[in-house]
Amino acid sequence: MLLALPDEMFAPFGAGDGMLSAGDTAWVLTSAALVLFMTPGLAFFYGGLSRQKSVLNMMMMSFGSMGLVSVIYVLWGYSMSFSSTHTGESDIAGIFDNPFSLFGVSQLLETKELADGQTGYVLGGFGSVPAIVWVAFQLTFAVITVALISGSVAERMKFGTWMLFGGIWVTLVYFPLAHMVWGGGLLSGSEKGIAAKLFGVDDEGTANVPPIDFAGGTVVHINAGMAGLVLALLLGKRAGFGKTAFRPHNIPFVMLGAAILWFGWFGFNVGSEGAADMIAGQVWVNTTAATAAAMLSWLVVERIRDGHATSVGAASGVVAGLVAITPACGALTPVGSLILGAVAGVLSALAIGLKYKFGYDDSLDVVGVHLVAGLWGTIGIGFLAYSADGSPGLFYGGDFKQLVVQIVIALSAVIFTGIMTVIIAFIVKPLGWRVDREAEDTGIDETEHAETAYELA
Repeated sequence: MLLALPDEMFAPFGAGDGMLSAGDTAWVLTSAALVLFMTPGLAFFYGGLSRQKSVLNMMMMSFGSMGLVSVIYVLWGYSMSFSSTHTGESDIAGIFDNPFSLFGVSQLLETKELADGQTGYVLGGFGSVPAIVWVAFQLTFAVITVALISGSVAERMKFGTWMLFGGIWVTLVYFPLAHMVWGGGLLSGSEKGIAAKLFGVDDEGTANVPPIDFAGGTVVHINAGMAGLVLALLLGKRAGFGKTAFRPHNIPFVMLGAAILWFGWFGFNVGSEGAADMIAGQVWVNTTAATAAAMLSWLVVERIRDGHATSVGAASGVVAGLVAITPACGALTPVGSLILGAVAGVLSALAIGLKYKFGYDDSLDVVGVHLVAGLWGTIGIGFLAYSADGSPGLFYGGDFKQLVVQIVIALSAVIFTGIMTVIIAFIVKPLGWRVDREAEDTGIDETEHAETAYELA
Protein backbone atom coordinates (compact mmCIF):
# COMPACT_ATOMS: atom_id res chain seq x y z
CA MET A 1 0.00 0.00 0.00
CA LEU A 2 1.26 3.48 -0.87
CA LEU A 3 0.68 6.48 1.36
CA ALA A 4 0.95 10.00 -0.03
CA LEU A 5 3.19 12.44 1.80
CA PRO A 6 2.87 16.21 1.94
CA ASP A 7 5.28 17.30 -0.79
CA GLU A 8 6.63 20.34 1.02
CA MET A 9 7.78 18.27 4.00
CA PHE A 10 8.95 15.29 1.99
CA ALA A 11 11.13 17.21 -0.44
CA PRO A 12 14.36 17.13 1.64
CA PHE A 13 14.51 13.34 1.21
CA GLY A 14 14.36 13.42 -2.57
CA ALA A 15 11.48 11.05 -3.29
CA GLY A 16 10.41 11.60 -6.85
CA ASP A 17 6.75 10.72 -6.42
CA GLY A 18 6.36 11.51 -2.72
CA MET A 19 4.99 8.03 -2.00
CA LEU A 20 5.80 5.45 0.62
CA SER A 21 6.38 1.89 -0.50
CA ALA A 22 5.25 -1.07 1.59
CA GLY A 23 7.87 -3.25 -0.13
CA ASP A 24 10.74 -0.87 0.56
CA THR A 25 9.54 -0.38 4.12
CA ALA A 26 9.42 -4.13 4.71
CA TRP A 27 12.95 -4.51 3.34
CA VAL A 28 14.44 -1.75 5.50
CA LEU A 29 12.76 -3.19 8.61
CA THR A 30 14.18 -6.59 7.71
CA SER A 31 17.59 -5.00 7.18
CA ALA A 32 17.39 -3.34 10.59
CA ALA A 33 16.79 -6.74 12.19
CA LEU A 34 19.71 -8.21 10.25
CA VAL A 35 22.08 -5.46 11.40
CA LEU A 36 20.93 -5.80 15.01
CA PHE A 37 21.68 -9.54 14.77
CA MET A 38 25.24 -8.64 13.78
CA THR A 39 26.05 -7.45 17.30
CA PRO A 40 25.37 -10.87 18.93
CA GLY A 41 27.37 -12.29 16.00
CA LEU A 42 30.21 -9.96 16.92
CA ALA A 43 29.89 -11.17 20.52
CA PHE A 44 30.50 -14.75 19.36
CA PHE A 45 33.36 -13.63 17.10
CA TYR A 46 35.12 -11.67 19.85
CA GLY A 47 34.19 -14.17 22.55
CA GLY A 48 35.72 -17.03 20.61
CA LEU A 49 38.92 -15.08 19.98
CA SER A 50 39.33 -14.37 23.70
CA ARG A 51 40.73 -16.68 26.33
CA GLN A 52 38.36 -18.93 28.25
CA LYS A 53 38.46 -16.76 31.37
CA SER A 54 37.45 -13.63 29.43
CA VAL A 55 34.77 -14.80 26.99
CA LEU A 56 31.76 -13.61 28.99
CA ASN A 57 33.21 -10.15 29.48
CA MET A 58 33.80 -9.80 25.75
CA MET A 59 30.26 -10.88 24.97
CA MET A 60 28.87 -8.58 27.66
CA MET A 61 30.62 -5.61 26.09
CA SER A 62 28.63 -6.20 22.90
CA PHE A 63 25.39 -6.83 24.75
CA GLY A 64 26.01 -3.77 26.91
CA SER A 65 26.32 -1.72 23.74
CA MET A 66 22.99 -3.06 22.50
CA GLY A 67 21.22 -1.90 25.64
CA LEU A 68 22.96 1.41 26.25
CA VAL A 69 23.22 2.75 22.71
CA SER A 70 19.66 1.78 21.80
CA VAL A 71 18.30 3.89 24.66
CA ILE A 72 20.55 6.84 23.84
CA TYR A 73 19.75 6.68 20.14
CA VAL A 74 16.01 6.90 20.71
CA LEU A 75 16.42 9.82 23.12
CA TRP A 76 18.90 12.08 21.33
CA GLY A 77 21.03 10.07 18.90
CA TYR A 78 18.80 10.31 15.84
CA SER A 79 18.14 13.96 16.56
CA MET A 80 21.87 14.76 16.73
CA SER A 81 22.46 12.89 13.47
CA PHE A 82 19.54 13.74 11.20
CA SER A 83 17.03 16.18 12.72
CA SER A 84 17.87 19.06 10.37
CA THR A 85 16.88 16.98 7.34
CA HIS A 86 13.37 16.78 8.81
CA THR A 87 12.93 20.15 10.47
CA GLY A 88 14.92 22.39 8.15
CA GLU A 89 16.85 23.85 11.08
CA SER A 90 20.51 24.72 10.67
CA ASP A 91 22.98 22.31 12.17
CA ILE A 92 25.80 23.33 14.52
CA ALA A 93 28.85 24.22 12.41
CA GLY A 94 28.21 21.31 10.07
CA ILE A 95 29.20 18.91 12.85
CA PHE A 96 25.97 17.85 14.57
CA ASP A 97 22.26 18.59 14.80
CA ASN A 98 20.26 19.85 17.75
CA PRO A 99 19.87 16.89 20.15
CA PHE A 100 16.52 18.24 21.38
CA SER A 101 14.78 18.90 18.05
CA LEU A 102 13.59 15.30 17.74
CA PHE A 103 14.30 14.16 21.31
CA GLY A 104 12.55 10.81 21.76
CA VAL A 105 11.62 10.71 18.01
CA SER A 106 7.87 10.67 18.74
CA GLN A 107 7.56 13.73 16.48
CA LEU A 108 8.18 11.44 13.52
CA LEU A 109 4.90 9.68 14.24
CA GLU A 110 2.77 12.79 13.77
CA THR A 111 0.39 12.61 10.82
CA LYS A 112 -2.13 14.86 9.12
CA GLU A 113 -4.96 14.32 6.68
CA LEU A 114 -4.18 15.29 3.11
CA ALA A 115 -6.50 16.84 0.58
CA ASP A 116 -7.29 13.49 -1.02
CA GLY A 117 -8.28 11.95 2.31
CA GLN A 118 -5.08 9.94 2.75
CA THR A 119 -2.65 10.23 5.63
CA GLY A 120 0.74 11.92 5.41
CA TYR A 121 3.57 12.18 7.92
CA VAL A 122 4.14 15.76 9.04
CA LEU A 123 7.93 15.40 8.98
CA GLY A 124 8.11 13.15 5.95
CA GLY A 125 10.16 10.02 5.51
CA PHE A 126 13.41 8.76 4.07
CA GLY A 127 13.07 7.93 0.41
CA SER A 128 10.06 5.66 0.20
CA VAL A 129 10.04 4.51 3.85
CA PRO A 130 8.65 6.27 6.95
CA ALA A 131 11.21 8.21 8.97
CA ILE A 132 10.59 6.07 12.08
CA VAL A 133 11.71 3.04 10.06
CA TRP A 134 14.94 4.85 9.22
CA VAL A 135 15.41 5.50 12.94
CA ALA A 136 15.24 1.75 13.53
CA PHE A 137 17.78 1.08 10.81
CA GLN A 138 20.26 3.75 11.87
CA LEU A 139 20.01 2.74 15.54
CA THR A 140 21.54 -0.63 14.75
CA PHE A 141 24.57 1.01 13.10
CA ALA A 142 25.30 3.02 16.23
CA VAL A 143 25.01 -0.11 18.38
CA ILE A 144 27.52 -2.18 16.46
CA THR A 145 30.02 0.66 16.01
CA VAL A 146 30.45 0.96 19.78
CA ALA A 147 30.60 -2.81 20.15
CA LEU A 148 33.38 -3.06 17.55
CA ILE A 149 35.71 -0.93 19.67
CA SER A 150 35.62 -3.46 22.52
CA GLY A 151 37.90 -5.88 20.67
CA SER A 152 40.86 -3.56 21.19
CA VAL A 153 40.56 -3.58 25.00
CA ALA A 154 39.79 -7.24 25.58
CA GLU A 155 40.53 -8.91 28.91
CA ARG A 156 41.59 -5.84 30.90
CA MET A 157 39.01 -3.02 30.93
CA LYS A 158 36.48 -2.46 33.71
CA PHE A 159 32.94 -3.10 32.52
CA GLY A 160 31.52 -0.01 34.26
CA THR A 161 34.12 2.23 32.64
CA TRP A 162 33.39 0.63 29.29
CA MET A 163 29.69 1.46 29.62
CA LEU A 164 30.32 5.07 30.58
CA PHE A 165 32.86 5.46 27.79
CA GLY A 166 30.42 3.95 25.28
CA GLY A 167 27.66 6.37 26.20
CA ILE A 168 29.87 9.44 25.98
CA TRP A 169 31.69 8.25 22.85
CA VAL A 170 28.56 7.51 20.85
CA THR A 171 27.24 10.97 21.75
CA LEU A 172 30.35 13.02 21.09
CA VAL A 173 31.93 11.01 18.26
CA TYR A 174 29.52 8.68 16.47
CA PHE A 175 26.49 10.96 16.19
CA PRO A 176 28.50 13.96 14.95
CA LEU A 177 30.37 11.84 12.40
CA ALA A 178 27.12 10.29 11.19
CA HIS A 179 25.74 13.78 10.69
CA MET A 180 28.89 15.03 8.98
CA VAL A 181 28.86 12.16 6.46
CA TRP A 182 25.18 11.23 6.03
CA GLY A 183 23.25 14.15 7.48
CA GLY A 184 24.47 16.99 5.29
CA GLY A 185 27.47 18.05 7.38
CA LEU A 186 31.10 18.83 6.67
CA LEU A 187 32.03 15.44 5.22
CA SER A 188 28.97 15.13 2.97
CA GLY A 189 28.28 16.38 -0.52
CA SER A 190 26.42 19.44 0.72
CA GLU A 191 27.27 22.99 -0.28
CA LYS A 192 28.94 23.64 3.09
CA GLY A 193 30.98 20.43 3.00
CA ILE A 194 34.71 20.01 2.47
CA ALA A 195 34.20 18.37 -0.93
CA ALA A 196 32.29 21.41 -2.17
CA LYS A 197 35.11 23.65 -1.00
CA LEU A 198 37.63 21.52 -2.89
CA PHE A 199 35.97 21.19 -6.29
CA GLY A 200 32.92 23.47 -6.25
CA VAL A 201 29.19 22.85 -6.47
CA ASP A 202 26.68 22.24 -9.24
CA ASP A 203 23.57 24.26 -10.06
CA GLU A 204 21.64 22.51 -7.29
CA GLY A 205 24.17 23.44 -4.63
CA THR A 206 25.69 19.99 -4.12
CA ALA A 207 29.36 19.12 -4.45
CA ASN A 208 30.57 18.43 -7.98
CA VAL A 209 32.56 15.50 -6.55
CA PRO A 210 30.62 14.26 -3.51
CA PRO A 211 32.25 11.86 -1.03
CA ILE A 212 31.11 8.25 -1.29
CA ASP A 213 30.38 6.29 1.86
CA PHE A 214 27.48 4.05 0.96
CA ALA A 215 27.08 2.20 4.26
CA GLY A 216 29.68 3.30 6.78
CA GLY A 217 33.35 3.04 5.86
CA THR A 218 34.10 6.29 7.68
CA VAL A 219 31.16 6.44 10.08
CA VAL A 220 31.48 2.86 11.35
CA HIS A 221 34.80 1.22 10.54
CA ILE A 222 37.39 3.99 10.38
CA ASN A 223 35.62 5.49 13.38
CA ALA A 224 35.67 2.31 15.48
CA GLY A 225 39.15 1.31 14.32
CA MET A 226 40.69 4.65 15.24
CA ALA A 227 38.92 4.69 18.62
CA GLY A 228 40.23 1.17 19.21
CA LEU A 229 43.79 2.27 18.46
CA VAL A 230 43.56 5.18 20.90
CA LEU A 231 42.16 3.00 23.68
CA ALA A 232 44.74 0.27 23.11
CA LEU A 233 47.53 2.84 23.45
CA LEU A 234 46.05 4.54 26.52
CA LEU A 235 45.00 1.36 28.31
CA GLY A 236 48.30 -0.42 27.88
CA LYS A 237 49.16 -4.03 27.16
CA ARG A 238 47.71 -7.12 28.74
CA ALA A 239 49.90 -8.81 31.32
CA GLY A 240 52.25 -11.07 29.40
CA PHE A 241 51.75 -9.42 26.01
CA GLY A 242 54.59 -10.44 23.74
CA LYS A 243 55.54 -13.33 26.02
CA THR A 244 52.28 -15.26 26.44
CA ALA A 245 50.41 -16.85 23.56
CA PHE A 246 46.88 -15.41 23.70
CA ARG A 247 45.16 -18.15 21.75
CA PRO A 248 41.45 -18.16 20.79
CA HIS A 249 39.64 -20.42 23.22
CA ASN A 250 36.79 -21.44 20.88
CA ILE A 251 37.41 -21.29 17.13
CA PRO A 252 33.92 -22.64 16.24
CA PHE A 253 32.57 -19.54 18.05
CA VAL A 254 34.81 -17.39 15.87
CA MET A 255 33.54 -18.99 12.67
CA LEU A 256 29.93 -18.86 13.83
CA GLY A 257 30.35 -15.18 14.62
CA ALA A 258 31.88 -14.48 11.21
CA ALA A 259 29.02 -16.34 9.51
CA ILE A 260 26.43 -14.30 11.43
CA LEU A 261 28.27 -11.09 10.55
CA TRP A 262 28.31 -12.00 6.85
CA PHE A 263 24.61 -12.83 6.95
CA GLY A 264 23.72 -9.64 8.79
CA TRP A 265 25.92 -7.52 6.55
CA PHE A 266 23.42 -7.86 3.73
CA GLY A 267 21.14 -5.74 5.90
CA PHE A 268 24.05 -3.41 6.64
CA ASN A 269 24.98 -2.76 3.01
CA VAL A 270 21.91 -3.62 0.96
CA GLY A 271 19.55 -1.97 3.44
CA SER A 272 21.48 1.28 3.10
CA GLU A 273 19.98 1.68 -0.37
CA GLY A 274 16.67 2.26 1.42
CA ALA A 275 14.76 0.44 -1.32
CA ALA A 276 14.36 -2.98 -2.90
CA ASP A 277 15.64 -2.09 -6.37
CA MET A 278 18.39 -2.83 -8.87
CA ILE A 279 21.06 -0.99 -6.91
CA ALA A 280 20.19 -3.17 -3.92
CA GLY A 281 20.90 -6.19 -6.11
CA GLN A 282 24.20 -4.68 -7.23
CA VAL A 283 25.17 -4.07 -3.60
CA TRP A 284 24.31 -7.67 -2.63
CA VAL A 285 26.53 -9.09 -5.39
CA ASN A 286 29.36 -6.66 -4.65
CA THR A 287 29.26 -7.46 -0.94
CA THR A 288 29.51 -11.18 -1.60
CA ALA A 289 32.23 -10.82 -4.22
CA ALA A 290 34.49 -8.65 -2.08
CA THR A 291 34.03 -10.80 1.01
CA ALA A 292 34.82 -14.03 -0.77
CA ALA A 293 37.88 -12.52 -2.45
CA ALA A 294 39.18 -11.15 0.86
CA MET A 295 38.83 -14.49 2.58
CA LEU A 296 40.77 -16.24 -0.18
CA SER A 297 43.52 -13.63 -0.33
CA TRP A 298 43.95 -13.75 3.47
CA LEU A 299 44.35 -17.52 3.28
CA VAL A 300 46.93 -17.16 0.50
CA VAL A 301 48.95 -14.77 2.65
CA GLU A 302 48.81 -17.23 5.55
CA ARG A 303 49.84 -20.10 3.32
CA ILE A 304 52.85 -18.22 1.93
CA ARG A 305 53.88 -16.65 5.23
CA ASP A 306 53.10 -19.40 7.74
CA GLY A 307 52.83 -22.55 5.65
CA HIS A 308 49.16 -23.19 6.47
CA ALA A 309 45.75 -21.60 6.08
CA THR A 310 43.75 -21.28 9.31
CA SER A 311 40.11 -21.20 10.30
CA VAL A 312 40.65 -17.97 12.23
CA GLY A 313 42.28 -16.54 9.11
CA ALA A 314 39.26 -17.45 7.01
CA ALA A 315 36.90 -15.82 9.51
CA SER A 316 39.08 -12.72 9.77
CA GLY A 317 39.34 -12.47 5.99
CA VAL A 318 35.55 -12.52 5.77
CA VAL A 319 35.32 -9.57 8.15
CA ALA A 320 38.07 -7.65 6.34
CA GLY A 321 36.25 -8.02 3.04
CA LEU A 322 32.95 -6.95 4.56
CA VAL A 323 34.57 -3.89 6.08
CA ALA A 324 36.28 -2.84 2.84
CA ILE A 325 33.23 -3.14 0.63
CA THR A 326 30.95 -1.27 3.04
CA PRO A 327 31.67 2.27 1.77
CA ALA A 328 32.11 1.17 -1.84
CA CYS A 329 29.35 -1.35 -2.42
CA GLY A 330 27.11 1.00 -4.41
CA ALA A 331 29.89 2.52 -6.52
CA LEU A 332 31.75 -0.53 -7.90
CA THR A 333 31.16 -3.25 -10.44
CA PRO A 334 31.33 -6.88 -9.26
CA VAL A 335 34.79 -7.23 -10.80
CA GLY A 336 35.91 -4.04 -9.06
CA SER A 337 34.56 -5.50 -5.83
CA LEU A 338 36.65 -8.62 -6.31
CA ILE A 339 39.76 -6.46 -6.64
CA LEU A 340 38.85 -4.32 -3.64
CA GLY A 341 38.22 -7.40 -1.49
CA ALA A 342 41.37 -9.22 -2.55
CA VAL A 343 43.53 -6.24 -1.68
CA ALA A 344 41.72 -5.82 1.65
CA GLY A 345 42.44 -9.40 2.62
CA VAL A 346 46.16 -8.98 1.92
CA LEU A 347 46.44 -5.61 3.68
CA SER A 348 44.61 -6.73 6.81
CA ALA A 349 46.43 -10.06 7.02
CA LEU A 350 49.70 -8.15 7.02
CA ALA A 351 48.47 -5.30 9.23
CA ILE A 352 47.52 -7.45 12.22
CA GLY A 353 51.23 -8.02 12.83
CA LEU A 354 51.88 -4.31 13.28
CA LYS A 355 50.86 -4.45 16.95
CA TYR A 356 53.89 -6.63 17.68
CA LYS A 357 56.21 -4.39 15.67
CA PHE A 358 55.01 -1.17 17.31
CA GLY A 359 54.14 -2.61 20.71
CA TYR A 360 50.47 -1.75 21.13
CA ASP A 361 48.04 -4.41 22.32
CA ASP A 362 45.08 -4.32 19.93
CA SER A 363 43.79 -7.53 21.45
CA LEU A 364 41.41 -8.75 18.74
CA ASP A 365 42.76 -6.79 15.76
CA VAL A 366 40.23 -3.98 15.53
CA VAL A 367 42.95 -1.74 14.09
CA GLY A 368 44.36 -4.31 11.68
CA VAL A 369 40.95 -5.22 10.28
CA HIS A 370 38.52 -2.33 10.75
CA LEU A 371 40.82 0.67 10.51
CA VAL A 372 43.03 -0.71 7.75
CA ALA A 373 40.27 -2.29 5.64
CA GLY A 374 38.01 0.69 6.31
CA LEU A 375 40.66 3.11 5.06
CA TRP A 376 41.35 0.96 2.00
CA GLY A 377 37.65 0.57 1.20
CA THR A 378 37.07 4.31 1.44
CA ILE A 379 40.16 5.35 -0.50
CA GLY A 380 39.92 2.49 -2.99
CA ILE A 381 36.74 4.05 -4.35
CA GLY A 382 38.96 6.69 -5.93
CA PHE A 383 40.56 3.97 -8.04
CA LEU A 384 37.65 1.61 -8.66
CA ALA A 385 34.45 3.71 -8.69
CA TYR A 386 32.32 3.01 -11.75
CA SER A 387 28.72 4.00 -10.99
CA ALA A 388 27.07 7.40 -11.19
CA ASP A 389 27.42 7.95 -7.44
CA GLY A 390 30.52 10.05 -8.12
CA SER A 391 33.34 10.69 -10.58
CA PRO A 392 34.77 7.56 -12.23
CA GLY A 393 37.81 6.14 -10.51
CA LEU A 394 41.29 6.31 -11.94
CA PHE A 395 41.09 2.73 -13.22
CA TYR A 396 38.01 3.66 -15.28
CA GLY A 397 39.42 6.77 -16.94
CA GLY A 398 38.49 9.26 -14.25
CA ASP A 399 40.69 12.01 -12.90
CA PHE A 400 42.22 12.39 -9.46
CA LYS A 401 39.33 14.35 -7.92
CA GLN A 402 37.34 11.47 -6.42
CA LEU A 403 40.50 9.97 -4.98
CA VAL A 404 41.44 13.28 -3.36
CA VAL A 405 37.97 13.66 -1.85
CA GLN A 406 38.03 10.11 -0.48
CA ILE A 407 41.47 10.60 1.08
CA VAL A 408 40.48 13.91 2.66
CA ILE A 409 37.26 12.47 4.08
CA ALA A 410 39.05 9.40 5.48
CA LEU A 411 41.82 11.46 7.09
CA SER A 412 39.29 13.91 8.51
CA ALA A 413 37.47 11.03 10.18
CA VAL A 414 40.73 9.65 11.58
CA ILE A 415 41.74 13.01 13.05
CA PHE A 416 38.30 13.82 14.47
CA THR A 417 37.87 10.41 16.08
CA GLY A 418 41.40 10.30 17.42
CA ILE A 419 41.20 13.68 19.13
CA MET A 420 37.73 13.19 20.53
CA THR A 421 38.48 9.68 21.83
CA VAL A 422 41.53 10.96 23.72
CA ILE A 423 39.40 13.69 25.31
CA ILE A 424 36.70 11.21 26.35
CA ALA A 425 39.31 8.80 27.70
CA PHE A 426 40.52 11.46 30.11
CA ILE A 427 36.95 12.35 31.09
CA VAL A 428 36.29 8.80 32.30
CA LYS A 429 39.79 8.23 33.69
CA PRO A 430 38.75 8.90 37.35
CA LEU A 431 36.67 5.70 37.27
CA GLY A 432 39.78 3.67 36.52
CA TRP A 433 40.34 1.96 33.21
CA ARG A 434 41.86 -1.38 34.08
CA VAL A 435 41.10 -4.21 36.41
CA ASP A 436 43.99 -4.90 38.76
CA ARG A 437 46.70 -7.42 37.97
CA GLU A 438 45.24 -10.09 40.26
CA ALA A 439 41.85 -9.79 38.58
CA GLU A 440 43.49 -10.00 35.18
CA ASP A 441 45.33 -13.17 36.16
CA THR A 442 42.23 -14.72 37.74
CA GLY A 443 40.02 -13.83 34.82
CA ILE A 444 37.90 -10.79 34.13
CA ASP A 445 34.74 -12.93 33.90
CA GLU A 446 34.91 -13.82 37.58
CA THR A 447 36.00 -10.44 38.88
CA GLU A 448 33.68 -8.24 36.79
CA HIS A 449 30.64 -10.49 36.41
CA ALA A 450 30.97 -13.20 39.08
CA GLU A 451 30.47 -15.85 36.39
CA THR A 452 32.43 -18.34 34.35
CA ALA A 453 31.62 -19.51 30.85
CA TYR A 454 32.33 -23.16 31.53
CA GLU A 455 31.93 -25.23 34.69
CA LEU A 456 34.63 -27.86 34.38
CA ALA A 457 34.37 -30.88 36.67
